[in-house]
Amino acid sequence: MSQLLAPRQAEELHKAIIAYLTSINLPNSAATLREELSIGDSFDAATSKKYEGLLEKKWTSVVRLQKKIMDLESRNVALQDEIDSATPTSLSRRNQDPTTWLPRSPARHTLQSHRLPVTCVAFHPIFSSLASGSEDNTIKIWDWELGELERTVKGHTKAVLDVDYGGPRGGTLLASCSSDLTVKLWDPSDEYKNIRTLPGHDHSVSAVKFIPSGAAGAPLSGNLLVSASRDKTLRIWDVTTGYCVKTLHSHVDWVRDVAPSFDGRWLLSVGNDQTARIWDAGSGEMKITLVGHEHVIECCIFAPAAAYGHLAALAGLKKPPSISSSGEFLATGSRDKSIKIWDARGNLIKTLIGHDNWVRGLVFHPGGKYLLSVSDDKSIRCWDLSQEGKCVKTIDDAHGHFVSCVRWAPNIIKHTEVIQVNGTPNGTTKKEDTNAAKETIRCVVATGNVDMNVRVFAF
Repeated sequence: MSQLLAPRQAEELHKAIIAYLTSINLPNSAATLREELSIGDSFDAATSKKYEGLLEKKWTSVVRLQKKIMDLESRNVALQDEIDSATPTSLSRRNQDPTTWLPRSPARHTLQSHRLPVTCVAFHPIFSSLASGSEDNTIKIWDWELGELERTVKGHTKAVLDVDYGGPRGGTLLASCSSDLTVKLWDPSDEYKNIRTLPGHDHSVSAVKFIPSGAAGAPLSGNLLVSASRDKTLRIWDVTTGYCVKTLHSHVDWVRDVAPSFDGRWLLSVGNDQTARIWDAGSGEMKITLVGHEHVIECCIFAPAAAYGHLAALAGLKKPPSISSSGEFLATGSRDKSIKIWDARGNLIKTLIGHDNWVRGLVFHPGGKYLLSVSDDKSIRCWDLSQEGKCVKTIDDAHGHFVSCVRWAPNIIKHTEVIQVNGTPNGTTKKEDTNAAKETIRCVVATGNVDMNVRVFAF
């Protein structure tokens, strides 16, 4: 039989076997083996001690390696099965158009640290930071890409009811509001230091949103902030001074939510009086009241310009509004379990039925084709606006309890410079303006829940 071991390896093995036989009190067997292998008196007690236990270590190492190999082989088989059974759709998912991406179970991350129900979530406009507020009076900042807790922000003395990122260009702030009657501003660039507290509301502040300026190159920036309160008012604040510049009166009960249009020209508010109201953010004038829900309206949102084509068709319009025109369509979600889509003139376009409990949050897909909703029925529903609002996807196991809020990560905005192109056919100079912001959709959705968890669904 051919030798598999080199002479030195064989000698080491022989000594290890003799040491093993000696250690288990088999001296005759050890002596016989030494004699047959011609290992003389050089193998003394000290040498035996050196090799004692070596055989057991080698043996257990081999067993561990065999188990690891078996695990890797079974994993390889499972991956091969997955490849063999993959459909063209699943194979192309990596190259999927972001405008058609929808969240799917399971979530990429389940973020756990809050000690009471999560009430709100908000994405940082640039970095991979996600803020969540809770009834435990804290705000937690997470890295949504890594699924890790970055810090806990303390300052409110009662439940945090809403959070939002925004503020002046180049100076992103985090705003929060609470049952302690205040709005607070925090500076992410200075370890989320509380830089300002805005008192003025007479009851719980239930929602807070930065008002975009609509400025070219920085449409999401702005110095104004709007808050909604149980004191039946909306207040507009200047974050640079901390002053309340307007108080909006019209609702006759608790104002639950507020949303600005994408250019900051209009505000949409909803509440316990079962109405939605559209306001001119500049003048503070209430423009129109939308009536149709049969219970408290929990949430509201303006449609992005990308949705105008689908919503115009749904409304029976021959031509969609200009994409530069804001506030043309909106959606509201209510405790009557329905979602209603309206135009800016107060016409009800569509009622979406499907949830089995209160509708708590709404967000339009940045691509404009879908509307996403979350509910106390523990689900996320995706409604296809190109199919007359048909529910095309339901994530029933989104959370183990009531889903309280939902946000879509803001688009990535890239800027390019204006360039001059000379030598056109007619001899003139052509100016190609590429300074318009180019936006890339981020396929990331976050939800918060009464089960104290935040979940991140990502592509």
